[in-house]
Amino acid sequence: MNMNTAPEWIARSVSRLRSAAPASDKAAGDKPAGDKAPGDKLARAAADKANVTDVVAKVAVPRSTNERLAATLRRGQEALSPRALRRLLADLQEVVAPQVSELEGGRRAHGVAQWYAEAAPEERRDMWLLLCEQFAPDATRFKSARQRYEAAAGTAEEGQAEISLRRALVSPRTRLLQRFAVVPEGMRFLLDMRAELLPLLKADKRLLPLDAELEHLFSTWFDVAFLELRRLSWDSPASLIEKLIKYEAVHDIRSWADVKNRLDSDRRCYGFFHPRLPNEPLIFVEVALVDRISSSITPLLDEAAAPADLAKATTAIFYSISNTQTGLRGVSFGDSLIKHVVETLTEEFPRLRTFATLSPIPGFRGWLAKHAAPMLERLDDKRRAELGRAVGFEPPQAAHLLTALEKPLDLDARSPVRQMLLECAAHYLARELAEGKPVDPVARFHLGNGARVERLNWGGDPSTKGLKQSYGLMVNYLYDLKRIDKHRSMLAQGKVPASGDIDSLCKG
Repeated sequence: MNMNTAPEWIARSVSRLRSAAPASDKAAGDKPAGDKAPGDKLARAAADKANVTDVVAKVAVPRSTNERLAATLRRGQEALSPRALRRLLADLQEVVAPQVSELEGGRRAHGVAQWYAEAAPEERRDMWLLLCEQFAPDATRFKSARQRYEAAAGTAEEGQAEISLRRALVSPRTRLLQRFAVVPEGMRFLLDMRAELLPLLKADKRLLPLDAELEHLFSTWFDVAFLELRRLSWDSPASLIEKLIKYEAVHDIRSWADVKNRLDSDRRCYGFFHPRLPNEPLIFVEVALVDRISSSITPLLDEAAAPADLAKATTAIFYSISNTQTGLRGVSFGDSLIKHVVETLTEEFPRLRTFATLSPIPGFRGWLAKHAAPMLERLDDKRRAELGRAVGFEPPQAAHLLTALEKPLDLDARSPVRQMLLECAAHYLARELAEGKPVDPVARFHLGNGARVERLNWGGDPSTKGLKQSYGLMVNYLYDLKRIDKHRSMLAQGKVPASGDIDSLCKG
């Protein structure tokens, strides 16, 4: 039966059942159909509709894996039949069977991974559901261990009770995922699986335990202590340079000449690598060695520009930082990368004194589209009148300001519209927080690593992408090595570290 017609079929079935009511119902005082009052008909229709809705709702609610494992037939949109689901569960259980060694468990996990590679997306989801629902911690054991820990608090038995509680929290799912990581290609498998899983979490909350387990394991396996910092140069293997091209997420690489420019003598590119993924950078940073803080990306990406004089270089500009593994979302090692790069650069170039970024502001334009009106309300009467004359409407409304900003590069330095845009951008970066963190993702990254908002740059990125993201604006985040901990402390208290120029723009 076509599931799209299920409600209609149920409605007809309910109607037939109603028409075949038992004689005892009529004996109880029911009138013939033709004698029913209009109110009775409406009530009966409403009841029928409610019954149909209830049945349809029950059909639409997905069954748990426990229900499916105990069934004999597949239902609706379920991918694996109960028999196939039981077989897959048995294969997964064999991976973590108590008598199985780590090596043999890894071999069996490899067999499951081979099945997974050939499986359809919905069949893969069934495996995720098994991992979530059939390999969870033992709730009874955990409850008992927690009670013993609470009872032992402050006694000599507290340490042993804590050990028992920790062991009770280790789920069979943890051991199962660890077995997948035993084989060399297992880490790649787990990363790809989480990358595939992430977009589906909002729609299916049942998958959250698996995601949380993977993120926890990755945070341990990809600790900076196990990572290697390597420089990528023009002499690196072509396969590695191709990865740089593939994963560059900030400024698209247009050609091999563009690549060569980014790896020239006045540039450096570094990446973090994991032993299990030796030819796959996890994150990489591109650096320009110059004599001052850069205000525009254009000269840095100019393939025809001559290399800078390294003898005069005093400043390292981090102009692109790209994560390469979607599956590592939530696992942060960006601050460690920057620290390692700074240490490496200062060893090679002792004259370097300033470390800053030239960064995009990817969320700004979308934010301003929603917040232009409250930003206008902050203006005093004089500023509002000046802006109104500039946009041709007094008093100016949000739509007028946004229309006037459609060609930002045409605005001259004294334009009230340009000044308003800079003030909005400064407010967005230095004042706009969500749950104590900057709303802009790039700001959240650098400020969380101890940088401060240093300077806004008009026309810093005149590309189509730059105009679409932030009206062409770019920002410098400054890494003052002596104040990184102070800046982090400020952010933890809900105050964004910012230069005097940025604070002045915020005050208008």
